[in-house]
Amino acid sequence: MTFGRTLLNMAAPAGVLAAAYFLVPVVAELPASLAGLKAYGAYIVIALAASVSLIFRRGRVVLALLTLALAYVSHGPLLNDALDSFRARTVFAALCVFVPFNFAALSLLGERGTFNLHGARRLGVIVIEAIFTAWIVFAGKTEIAAWAHAPLIETTLFAGSPIPQLGLAAMALSVAVSLGAWFFRRAPIDLGFAGTVIAFGIAMNGIARPAVFAVFIAAGALILTIAVLQDTFRMAFRDELTGLPSRRELNERMMGLGRRYTIAMVDVDRFKNFNDTYGHDLGDQVLKMVARKLAEVGGGGTAYRYGGEEFTVLFPGKDVDAAVPHLEALRGQVAAYRLALRAAARPEKAQSVKRRRGAFRAAKAESVTISIGVAQRNGKLVTPADVVNAADKALYRAKRGGRNQVSR
Repeated sequence: MTFGRTLLNMAAPAGVLAAAYFLVPVVAELPASLAGLKAYGAYIVIALAASVSLIFRRGRVVLALLTLALAYVSHGPLLNDALDSFRARTVFAALCVFVPFNFAALSLLGERGTFNLHGARRLGVIVIEAIFTAWIVFAGKTEIAAWAHAPLIETTLFAGSPIPQLGLAAMALSVAVSLGAWFFRRAPIDLGFAGTVIAFGIAMNGIARPAVFAVFIAAGALILTIAVLQDTFRMAFRDELTGLPSRRELNERMMGLGRRYTIAMVDVDRFKNFNDTYGHDLGDQVLKMVARKLAEVGGGGTAYRYGGEEFTVLFPGKDVDAAVPHLEALRGQVAAYRLALRAAARPEKAQSVKRRRGAFRAAKAESVTISIGVAQRNGKLVTPADVVNAADKALYRAKRGGRNQVSR
């Protein structure tokens, strides 16, 4: 993922948090005639977020929203006494720990839907947390509540926050885990989890001010809604294996092209033979490697996964002469790359592994090549479909000419 795209993904949760900050005084000053919006606004946002998540079958987000809803429900009857009672302090500490824990756990788990055994098990964890908290309250386990509020380290750094240090640690860990999951999976929902935990932390820190609590709980739900929509867009317009834009996005992009552009069709040479020899897993590694190189093509080109082992590179505003040098550089980079292969079966004895390891690596490294056909819009090739067909014919000429070359 490029630095620009990373910033773009972070812009949504950051923007919602910034908007929530400026919205707090507005909500606090709402007239009595809009008191219902102040009281039920967060519920409305959570309900809308849950509806979107159910429509797109995002069970992790549904459960995350459930934890937010439980936190918001607890605010009125349990926390309005400024955390003076044992019951309020216990529930407050439980929310500060369990909500971030749930978000961290959900970010580590895969998406398994909602209305199934997996969803029931995950829901069961939330139920157990609620039962455990109720047991502490009704059994009068003051020592557990005192332990939860006890400082982890002696410092005055967090003296102004009602959140216990255990809760702050849970929130920091949850944000770190969610960001780590996002870094490896690039799924917007994981980034949304991190942003929502931050919103939840701000809400709990401002628990004494109802406007702060309500606005930031609603902000957390809105962040998750945006994340679900972004994730759905990613699945529809991004190829899951390579991470490149999909053919659907290419088709939409070509509908808005101007009068000057160049299109290149790229195909991995002898890919079927490679798959048959080394297996589909290594075949997938080849496609990922080629996609990485394609994503870095210069000249203002944008690469797309066209289908199978075939890719497309689009150069808006460029003619063939301007695009070919960048395509030649791309072809050379792919051909020079040595792909390390792993053994299908490892020797049972560790000593044998050490003895063979160096020789195996030297012997089992493969390189692949690509063939490229390129064409530009002109008086005869008027539509994008015409240019694609011409580039495809040029690709076949490159194949017939010996592969590992650019043909126009």
